[in-house]
Amino acid sequence: MASLIHCPHCGVRPREEFTVRGSAVSRPAPEAGEEAWFAYVYLRDNPRGVHDEHWHHTAGCRRWLVVTRNTATNETLAVRDASLAAAVEVKA
Repeated sequence: MASLIHCPHCGVRPREEFTVRGSAVSRPAPEAGEEAWFAYVYLRDNPRGVHDEHWHHTAGCRRWLVVTRNTATNETLAVRDASLAAAVEVKA
């Protein structure tokens, strides 16, 4: 059985329709130093456990999503639209 992701726009879809970008960390400010940008672009964590990632629904609605999943069990815990997740992060 294929892994399924619940897209908030398209419903339950097979994982093969999505492209994973990586960790859902905030971009550095434009005026951030070279070191901050180097870390953002080139350095990647490989976390074990619950982690937020940016996923693109490439073969569907073409929206960016934030997928919360457990990297140890590959279980998807939550999926939300990335534009709404960014709005929540700004308020906090």
